[in-house]
Amino acid sequence: MGIGAVKRGVEYDFRMSVLQVPSWAVYPWLRHGFSTRLGGVSTVYDAAGDLNLGLTKDDDPAAVAGNRDRFLDTVGSGGLVTLRQIHSATSLIASIPGPCGEADGLITATPGITLGIQTADCTPVLVADIRQRVVAGFHAGWRGTVAGIVEHGMARMRTEFGCDTVDLVAAVGPAIGACCYTVGQEVEQRFYAGFGYAASLFEHKDSGLYLNLAEANRRQLLASGVAEEKIAMLPECTACTRASGRRKYFSHRAEQGFTGRMMSAIGILDGVG
Repeated sequence: MGIGAVKRGVEYDFRMSVLQVPSWAVYPWLRHGFSTRLGGVSTVYDAAGDLNLGLTKDDDPAAVAGNRDRFLDTVGSGGLVTLRQIHSATSLIASIPGPCGEADGLITATPGITLGIQTADCTPVLVADIRQRVVAGFHAGWRGTVAGIVEHGMARMRTEFGCDTVDLVAAVGPAIGACCYTVGQEVEQRFYAGFGYAASLFEHKDSGLYLNLAEANRRQLLASGVAEEKIAMLPECTACTRASGRRKYFSHRAEQGFTGRMMSAIGILDGVG
C-alpha cells in the first residue's frame, strides 16, 4: 500500500510513518497523527532504526529528540506537551509546551501547542471540537479505561470549555487487539462492575481470556454522546501487526517490556481560519 493509500477509513503516510484520519483533512486548523515505530533513528530496540518517541531509560535522548522533531514536523502545531502517565482518570488543561504533570489526559483550546500521548499497547484516543476548536488526547490502558478516562475527560471538555457533543469528532488509535490481549479474571470483574456492556468486550478461548480495549473506549465515546459515524477506528494491533517484515508498532506485552513508545498527537494550528 503506497503513500496516501486508505484502509478502513485511515490514511497511512509511510514517508513519515504517521497514520491520520482522512476525513479530518477538511479542518485545516486541526493537526493530528498517530506514529508507528518505523522511520526513526533509534537503534536500541531494532538495529534497522525505530521512531521511538518516548524518553525511555534504554534509548539515547538525542535520538529521541531527533525522532520527536521528525514527528512534530509532520503533525505538530507547535511545542510539545507531555504527561507522566499514571493509568488514572485525570485530565489536565494545557496552555504551554513542556511536561504538564501526572495525568492521562490533556485538553487545550490554545493554538500553537501539540498534545502528545505516549503508548506501547494502551489505547490512544484523540478528540476535537470542530466548532469551538478545543482538542484533547487520552491514554487508556485497562486501568484508565475502567476508571473512565475518556468519559471523565470529555466531561471536563464540557465544563471547562462548553463543548457540545454534536460538535465532536474522535479517533481511537492503534492498540493491542482482542487477538493478543489476554487478561485475568480480576480485570473482567472490574469491567463487569462498571459497564453494562462488559460482556461484549471479552472473549473466552482455550488459550485465555481476551479483552477488546479499543472497543471499550469506543463505547465510552458513544456513552459520552459522540455520534458513531464521527468515531474513526484505527484497528491494527500493536502486538502482532507487521510491515516490511518487522514490527510496525512498539508493544510492551509482545516485547516483555523492552520497547519504545509511539505518540498520538493533536493540536490547533495558530493563525489558520
